[in-house]
Amino acid sequence: MRPLAMLAALAAASFVVSPALAEIGRVKSNVGAASVSRGGRMLPVAPGVQLEPGDVLVTGRDGRMGVTFADGTRFAVGPNSRVTLTEFQFDRTRQTGSFVTSVDRGSLGVVSGRIAKSRRDAMRVRTPTSMLGVRGTRFVVEVP
Repeated sequence: MRPLAMLAALAAASFVVSPALAEIGRVKSNVGAASVSRGGRMLPVAPGVQLEPGDVLVTGRDGRMGVTFADGTRFAVGPNSRVTLTEFQFDRTRQTGSFVTSVDRGSLGVVSGRIAKSRRDAMRVRTPTSMLGVRGTRFVVEVP
């Protein structure tokens, strides 16, 4: 019976921990047409909406979105944008990780957080024609 109780406790702990581990950031602000595409579904955004790896941030002609990530990175997504949160891994204890974002169209303003400062090229931003290695700074990416 003891192994069964231990298995039940582990299962319960993994159930409780899993959602928290999936969250990589939150929407802090939004204006106009803005949504998150997750698993083929379009989700409306509002301040406090949790983001997960693989989410796609989508804004319309009048849309904008502000996002803050677990490492302190901040995004300002401009109108007519499509930004994919391709990869996000962050070790809070070591303050290191990796972050890959793809900007398919539109504009993205970034203030990098701890991941970009942890090691060279830990944060990367892809566009249809280039790849940027971020080394701890502020920048804007525009893709027509």
